[in-house]
Amino acid sequence: MMEKEQLDHFLHLNRRSFLAKTAIGIGSLALGSLLDACERGETEAVNTLLPHFAPKAKRVIYLFQSGAPSQLELFDWKPKLREMHGQELPASVRQGQRLTGMTANQTNFPLIGSKIDFKQYGSNGTWVSDLMPHTAKIVDELCIIQSMHTEAINHDPAVTFFQTGNQQPGRPAIGSWMSYGLGSENSNLPAFLVLLSRGQGNIQPLASRVWGSAFLPSIHQGVQLRGGADPVLYLKDPAGLDSLTRRQMLDQITRLNQQHLAEFGDPETSTRIAQYELSYRMQSAVPELMDISNESDSTFRMYGADAMVPGTFAANCLLARRLSERGVRFVQLYHMGWDAHYDVTGMTTRLAKDVDQASAALILDLKQRGLLEDTLVIWGGEFGRTNYGQGALNDNYGRDHHPRSFTIWMAGGGVKPGMVYGKTDEFGYNIEENPVHVHDFQATMMHLMGIDHERFTFLYQGRRFRLTDISGKVVPGLLA
Repeated sequence: MMEKEQLDHFLHLNRRSFLAKTAIGIGSLALGSLLDACERGETEAVNTLLPHFAPKAKRVIYLFQSGAPSQLELFDWKPKLREMHGQELPASVRQGQRLTGMTANQTNFPLIGSKIDFKQYGSNGTWVSDLMPHTAKIVDELCIIQSMHTEAINHDPAVTFFQTGNQQPGRPAIGSWMSYGLGSENSNLPAFLVLLSRGQGNIQPLASRVWGSAFLPSIHQGVQLRGGADPVLYLKDPAGLDSLTRRQMLDQITRLNQQHLAEFGDPETSTRIAQYELSYRMQSAVPELMDISNESDSTFRMYGADAMVPGTFAANCLLARRLSERGVRFVQLYHMGWDAHYDVTGMTTRLAKDVDQASAALILDLKQRGLLEDTLVIWGGEFGRTNYGQGALNDNYGRDHHPRSFTIWMAGGGVKPGMVYGKTDEFGYNIEENPVHVHDFQATMMHLMGIDHERFTFLYQGRRFRLTDISGKVVPGLLA
């Protein structure tokens, strides 16, 4: 029996405990100490040195449009496509660039002009689609980037690239990096919160790993808030368990975890203790957050009727403002349904109706409360849409994935307002001026948060990882 207990104990040793507790020589013990020191040093360096310089933004709200909205129906007006509707995309424009499996076998690539009209708005005469009338009214608050480009051509790797800095799974999300480096301004709520909504379109699945913490301590993973009566699963006390009993139970669990930490030295045990305590504090903070009964009628009118329907994009935008007011560092919204391989006009019309009013209302609401100047708001998807039609050229034409050029916008938080940055060619296919890569976008976002993206790293398996991997540069032209 003693041998079995000893074997069980051995199997529960982690790497550091094994090196420290087994008699395999002074060199191995020294190695274990060195590993401990490296991990402690990395954490302490991040916690004491960030931000690297004075930030322009204290928090981020990222309105991610999952499925890739068509820039040609929303923000990048190309009258040339109407003029040449149905004609072949010149080979000199496409330059043999990579295609998806959905159009690689097409023998021709007919140009399709948008059926949606555009008008000019704001002090600089910025072209905005008729599908975005509310966004058009706040165009002087926006920094519209028309020259975004990415390397990924399919949804999952493209979303993963934007959210984690790498097309392959296994890297921390942007919000996890911000949580790890900067923490939260509210000890009763996580630093990184996630809200999901679904539009009436072609839904691409989202894996929860794109808001995961990967090799960072798990306390920094995104926590999903759901619509309805139970916004955070397993947060409520079970029936028959009062608050005092829950507190006593947590105290006992903490003591056991502290004993385990002292014996094995696993830093994830500290994370588990912190998660239990945060969950306990969230039991009072989350109900207050989700109770929107004290919001004014004028606020609901500004966000639209859907703001009173839990789980909608509008309701999530209103919650994003409430979270930012309460000091949450990174709020991530995902609105799904933009994948318009067919009926791009109808699908984009429906999805734009979901998001236009609420996105604009969020900017106005933050501004009137004095929060926009230090809150960075981002709107955009994982790539753009082609200027040529997918499949037969008919009234229900769609557009394929286009990573070469697309549009996102940013507002507040130190970006230059009322401007369009970058330019695509007259066909809306290639970038002519000021290209912005995904890693450039991430580097610029971190710069606005007071972080030097090249210095902000985490040591894991012998390599120092960062959000921007081995590339990326801050784009000065986007900064106010």
